Amino acid sequence: MRVDLFDFDLPTELIAQKPAEPRGAARLLGVGSDLADHVVADLPTLLNSGDVLVVNDTKVLPCRLTGIRPGPDGSSGAKVQITLHKPIDDARWLAFARPAKKLHPGDRLIFNDDFEAEVISKRDAGEVEFGFNLDGPNLLAALEAHGVMPLPPYIKRTDAGEASDRDNYQTLFANQPGAVAAPTAGLHFTLNLVEALGARGVKIINLTLHVGAGTFLPVKTDDTDDHIMHGERGTVSPDAADAINTGRAAGGRVVAVGSTAMRLLESAADPSGHIHPFAGETDVFFTPGYRFRAVDMMMTNFHLPRSTLFMLVAAFAGLERMQMAYAHAIASGYRFYSYGDACLLEPNPATWGNVDGQ
Repeated sequence: MRVDLFDFDLPTELIAQKPAEPRGAARLLGVGSDLADHVVADLPTLLNSGDVLVVNDTKVLPCRLTGIRPGPDGSSGAKVQITLHKPIDDARWLAFARPAKKLHPGDRLIFNDDFEAEVISKRDAGEVEFGFNLDGPNLLAALEAHGVMPLPPYIKRTDAGEASDRDNYQTLFANQPGAVAAPTAGLHFTLNLVEALGARGVKIINLTLHVGAGTFLPVKTDDTDDHIMHGERGTVSPDAADAINTGRAAGGRVVAVGSTAMRLLESAADPSGHIHPFAGETDVFFTPGYRFRAVDMMMTNFHLPRSTLFMLVAAFAGLERMQMAYAHAIASGYRFYSYGDACLLEPNPATWGNVDGQ
């Protein structure tokens, strides 16, 4: 399918630089047979008792580091920024470096007197393998002490970041460290909203998908068939699978909060839509024509043009319907991307059903 079908123009002033305050005041566009303007605080009134809301409990690591590469004579050298995006083991990570061209295997980056890394190898597209002098919990503690939150490039920050992003770019459900990007649909939830959903009879189920930096990578091919999807590590526990299946069997709808929950649910589902326990990596890629099996509704933010995320929502709700929804959102001043507003999608009947996927 042609990638340019998923393109659109977005005024830069609609790219949110801060989350809505209070969170429940963020706007929520209902996308079904019609379009309806709401706010996130209205969500309990839009769901039914017995519905199952599935959220991602991954926790974002402050994995953007700025270090000094010493000169050959040991003198202070150039400043290098790295963003970790995929662990290899307890002490080695793949990262994107800036600038990457000046790094060579054996080079050291010093972040602090007792925290440094060595370049192990260089890979394609600016990717570098680093080995740290710390591992496991000690490495995670060093990231907490010296790293900054890995905000996407369209949110403008200095290298030092902003202290408020430590909370703003973390969901209420964050519990399992490992993500290098936030599951942004979950950023809208507050304790008050969760309590209101519970009072409505909506059940909230956690699963874990560690979001990778690939979620921000544009599709650079001309045809979706030629795009290689990034993989992300996820887990659906036996208890979570059982709760989702039980809720759906009783007539409740499964509502995926975000693209990460959608990816993991569809990866864990059999052809009938039954969810099984899952632990591993998923690289599922949704484009129009995919038949969804496990999800009945989806809450998600507004996404980048030509991105796999916009392709996902077009596959679920229909490309023409999403083009109309985004045109309405732009004309109405909705805020886009990670800190922006959200939409609540109903499936396109033509691309939904408990049958085999694409």
